[in-house]
Amino acid sequence: MNALCEMGKQYGPLGGRILLALIFLISGYDKIGGFSGTAAYMAGKGIPFAEAALVISIVIEIGGGLMLIAGWKARWAATAIFLWLIPVTLLFHNFWAVDAAQYQNQFNHFLKNLCIIGGMLYIMAFGAGPLSLDARGKT
Repeated sequence: MNALCEMGKQYGPLGGRILLALIFLISGYDKIGGFSGTAAYMAGKGIPFAEAALVISIVIEIGGGLMLIAGWKARWAATAIFLWLIPVTLLFHNFWAVDAAQYQNQFNHFLKNLCIIGGMLYIMAFGAGPLSLDARGKT
């Protein structure tokens, strides 16, 4: 069991960062391909300057995702994603304000985002781990 835990300490943070980053890389890439539709959706949700907000979202998602995977300035990337996810979660997954048909879907997305926020808090607190560019700079 001890060997498994030691292996987890070595490789777990890298695996966790990759898994957390995937959702942002895929989502950011999809936003680029569907830019006008996503901007219209955001405007429909009352987001001012929707196109500018969308560009910021894409930069955070793709830039932050790549930073997490590399483990480069991971605490900064996690902080940016953490702060960005708060209004995103409250504005786009407000399960308390949707009809019954959408309630469960939005509640699940809300909880998913809370879990991701938890992952970002973990990276903010403990850093990127041993297999990262951040750790390489500490030698």
